Parts: sequence; C-alpha cells; structure tokens
Amino acid sequence: MDTIDDVSSAAREEEAILCLLNRGAHSDRAAQMRDTLAQAFTKAGYRVRIETPADCDAIEQLARNAAQAKAKVVIAGGGDGTINAVANALTGSQTVLGILPLGTLNHFAKDLGIPLEIEAAVESALAGRVREVDVAEVNGRVFVNNSSIGLYPEIVRERETLEHDGKSKWVALVQAAIAVARRSTAMKVRIRASQHTVKTKTRFVFVGNNEYAFAASRIAERVRLDSGILWVVQVPYVGRFRALAEAAWAFFVTRKPRSPIAFGTPELRIETRRRSIDVAFDGEVRRMQTPLLYRSRPRALRVAVPDA
Repeated sequence: MDTIDDVSSAAREEEAILCLLNRGAHSDRAAQMRDTLAQAFTKAGYRVRIETPADCDAIEQLARNAAQAKAKVVIAGGGDGTINAVANALTGSQTVLGILPLGTLNHFAKDLGIPLEIEAAVESALAGRVREVDVAEVNGRVFVNNSSIGLYPEIVRERETLEHDGKSKWVALVQAAIAVARRSTAMKVRIRASQHTVKTKTRFVFVGNNEYAFAASRIAERVRLDSGILWVVQVPYVGRFRALAEAAWAFFVTRKPRSPIAFGTPELRIETRRRSIDVAFDGEVRRMQTPLLYRSRPRALRVAVPDA
C-alpha cells in the first residue's frame, strides 16, 4: 500500500507540497494559522508552500492547477467547505488529498480517523498511508459528505445573512432554523432510483456519500467511505408536528427506518416542478437546474490518512 512518503519524497528536496488554507473573512486568524502550520511543516522536515486564497472558488482553481501539473500531494487546511473545493479538483486524479481539519464540524476528517490536533494532522497528511475513498456528485459537482434540498439550504442562506449582519455563527444558526421552520413550505418531488421510485411531498431530502448512522450516539457518522452507494433519506410531509415527531424518531431509534424513508442506491434522480432549486453540499449552497442527477463515484479520491 502506498504511503505519503512514497508519493511525495520529492517534496523534501525538489518541490514544495501545496497547502491551501482558507482565508475567508478572517485574515488575521488565517495569518496566525499560517505561521503555526509553517512551523509544523518545517519540524516535520518538508518543504510546503502555503497559499491563503480568499474563497473556495480560488482554492479549487489552485488545486486543479496542481493536479493538472501532476502534483503528488495537495493539503486542504480548513473545514468541510475547503475540503470540498480541493476534492472537486483532485477527484479522478492521482494527486493525494491531505487534510488539516481546521473547521467547526470536520465531518469528513472524523470519518477518516484524521486527528484534530495540528501536529498529528500534519503527520497524517505528510507521512500517512494513501486510502481510496468514494465521492458523490450532483449535476457534476462533487461532495464528500452529503447534499440536501429543502429546509437545510434555506437555513444556510438565512444563517449567512444573519452572520453578515453581525450575528455569531451559532446564534445565527439557531435563529435561521427557527425562522425557516416557521415559513418553509413542503415541495413535491419525484425520486427515481434503481429500486425505488417515490413521488412525495416533503420539506427535506438528504443524500449522503455512503450510509449514515441514525442512532443518537453515532448520528452523522459513517462506518464506511468505500461502499459505492448514496444514502437517501426523505420524510413525507404529513403536517408540521408529525414531521417533527418523525425527525425525533429517526434521531433516537437504534434501527434503520424502513424503505423508502431511507435506502441505498448508486444513482439517483430528483425531479421537481421548479426549474432550479437551492442545493446544499458539504455546508455550501448553490442554485442548480433540475432535475438533480446524483451518482456515487467509487474510490475516486485518494486521501492521506493516519498510518495504522
């Protein structure tokens, strides 16, 4: 099995590994983190070029340029949005994705067993083993965690507006969830999969890259990232209070809900009467044309993980 040392030994002597650190709106914090990472990379004995682009689009372009130049490793330093941007550039290539989990939730890193401490994460990114994992995509856009339509994209949009007005992230999230829950209406969708066709009225459809746990003790976790399936969850809308009860049941139950509430499939098509719709993936939101075409891309991304 390949290790990062195998694929990036040239970085010690000839060329620097590229690390992309999301600057965003926190330039001072990014500068401090850049200094911290530079020290950690130097201590590990690697030459690493750290770039701090202003947004995820710029991060993706730099990572794509590196992959086209056949770079051995590109390290993403940030949250799931930053990792998503780099994954979109590296999927299908031989370039290895190194991960420094510097975000709030870090779902992808946690599911891969990547440590949250900086020095340990640097060690994993530079000297770990290479693992091939699945990604999923919607209308050609790659995501590593999950995608959804309905309530969640609306909440993200509302949260971003509140943050722009000066609210803290968590206060904005709570206020956005309350506001959206009060005004949001159900939508009619048709979900077409290999073994299921579901026509339903719902406020939320979730598509995961591999199967997600439902038990409360492991909610939002995945046991595998290489099963080659999408995990689809939709709750038919039967009134606001019953919908809340269904959501609570899904959270606390220790067994999987019955199909078609949740099922696995390698491909998926979601149809709606709307010509375009907001789609969330890995915490980001984009407007996409319908129908939405989802598919799994098995083992299409090479990732550096801790050497077991």
